[in-house]
Amino acid sequence: MIRRRTLLQSGAAAALAAPALVGFAQSSVTLKFHTFMSPTSNVWLNMHKAWMDKVERESGGRIRFEAYPAMQLGGSPVQLYDQAKDGVVDIVWTLPGNTPGRFPRIEVFELPFMMTDAEATSRAFWEYVQTKAADEFRDVHPIAFQVHGPGMFHVKTRPITQPEDLRGLKMRGPTRQITKMLGYLGATPVGMPLPQIPDALSKGVIDGCVIPWEVVPSVKVHELVSHHSEFDPKGGALYTTTFVMAMNKARYASLPPELRKVIDANSGIETSAFLGRVQQAGDAPARKLAVERGNRIHTIGLAEAQEFRRRARQVEVEWVQDMDRRGFNGRDLLETARRLIEKHTRKA
Repeated sequence: MIRRRTLLQSGAAAALAAPALVGFAQSSVTLKFHTFMSPTSNVWLNMHKAWMDKVERESGGRIRFEAYPAMQLGGSPVQLYDQAKDGVVDIVWTLPGNTPGRFPRIEVFELPFMMTDAEATSRAFWEYVQTKAADEFRDVHPIAFQVHGPGMFHVKTRPITQPEDLRGLKMRGPTRQITKMLGYLGATPVGMPLPQIPDALSKGVIDGCVIPWEVVPSVKVHELVSHHSEFDPKGGALYTTTFVMAMNKARYASLPPELRKVIDANSGIETSAFLGRVQQAGDAPARKLAVERGNRIHTIGLAEAQEFRRRARQVEVEWVQDMDRRGFNGRDLLETARRLIEKHTRKA
């Protein structure tokens, strides 16, 4: 009798507790993910959606996403970072360089001929921010910092094989350091967000642009230009652009501990490396599209790259001076970034 009563009591307790446990197990959150990239782009399909799918799977479906590419929630690409900061959306992927001078210390990764490959440089970027620039992103919860593959020239009318070929050309650049570089190389730099490139090329607002191969199909550049000039890897990469995936701080803090752990497991240096690796992996198929279309692809060799390096170095000099004026040790920041890129490139 005593044993039966104990079992009944245990069963009753379990029954009373069950609804709470079930409710807890089934509770879920929905996060809004917003970016400027096209829904058909490599970045959206193979990076963003892959990341969201992994988070959903590892959370057992308790984290779900409402996914909005191509600025579908409104605003402009320039406003994305603040949309995450202010809680308009939960997570964004964007260019810090969309707001010139706001994140000055990370611009070191956009200086000419800094990067090696996107995976190693993205690892270096994450580590650099943790040690040298964490406070620049104190208003959000960072998930990843990454870069794209080697940037290059895409021009409507003529090949670029030496800096003189850029003279008189209106060339789109993505960030202030890269537009400055274009000016020192002899072009007329024009800053504009990525989605504006097709219309600007079509209307003659610009004569060309600098973007990595991977981005070409998403803005149909291979259909709007005839010449592409890439650098021999032995001569270094002309430039890269920095990106951040960031979450609203209050939204992150509001998650149950077990769901924060899922976000944490999909953040950091390995996630940064994944994003960089996958983005650069899109270079080859995009390049193939230009070849199939009959566009001319020119390779700037090691010797020819030296004049580009010489002229572009002024960007580096001015960035170091700018950091010094802001109260940072510009030379130390530059050397730290180079050392980290070299370290992670050797490990690759």
